[in-house]
Amino acid sequence: MPADPTALPPERTTGTPQGRGRTASLAAGADHGAVRGGRLIAGLTAIADRIIDTAPRIPVRDLATLRVQFPGLTPEELADELVEGARKATATVGAGIGAAAMLPVPPAMPYELAAEIIGVASVELKLIAELHEVYGLRPPGGRRQRAMATVTAWTEERGVEIADPASLNAALGGPMRRELRRQIMKRTLRNLPNLMPFLVGAAVGAAVNRRDTGKLAKKIRKDLRARQVPWDALPDAVRAGPPPRG
Repeated sequence: MPADPTALPPERTTGTPQGRGRTASLAAGADHGAVRGGRLIAGLTAIADRIIDTAPRIPVRDLATLRVQFPGLTPEELADELVEGARKATATVGAGIGAAAMLPVPPAMPYELAAEIIGVASVELKLIAELHEVYGLRPPGGRRQRAMATVTAWTEERGVEIADPASLNAALGGPMRRELRRQIMKRTLRNLPNLMPFLVGAAVGAAVNRRDTGKLAKKIRKDLRARQVPWDALPDAVRAGPPPRG
C-alpha cells in the first residue's frame, strides 16, 4: 500500500500549497533567467551583425599611402606608429564610457557599452588591416572579402591565412558568427570594471582599452612577422613611397 504523502515533510510534498508555491517560484525564476539569457544573446547577435556590416566601410590605408604619411620609417617603426595611434583611439573610447558610468543612474549604459564594443572593434579592425599592409600580407580579393578576412583575424587574434582559401572565403553564417559573438562576449566581460561604481572613471576605461588593444596588436604582429614579405619584394605599385631610413 503506498505511503501516505501527508507523512512526508511539507517541503517535499509537491501536492501541498507550499510545494506548489515553491515549484511555481522555481519555474518563474527559470523563465526569467531564460528571458534574460535570450536578451543577452539577441544583443550580442545585433552587435556582431553591426560589426560585420561596418567592417567593409572602415577606411583602410594601403602601404603606399602609409609610407607617404609616415616617410622614412622601417616596417617595424611604421607598425609601432599604427599601434600607438590605435591604442590612443581605443583609450579615448574607453575614457568616454568610463566617465558615463560614473553617473549616479546611467540608464543608457547597455547602449553605451554596445557603442564602446563597436567603436573599439572598428579601431582594431582598421589597425589589423593596415598591419597586413605594412608586413606585405594584404589579403587578396575585393574590399568586402578583405574586410571579412580581417574580421576573422580579429576574432581569432591572429593574422589572415592568405594561403588558406577557406579562411578567405569564410561564410558569414554559422562558424564565423559564433566565433565573433564569443569574442564580443570576452570583450564585454573585460569591460565590466567600467560598470562598477567603485572602480569606474575615465582613467580606468582608457587604461583597459589601451592595454587590450596593445595585447591584440602584439599577437597580430608576431604572427605577421613570421610570414612577412619585404617591401622590395612587393610590386612597385604596392610598395610605392619614400625609402626607409638606413
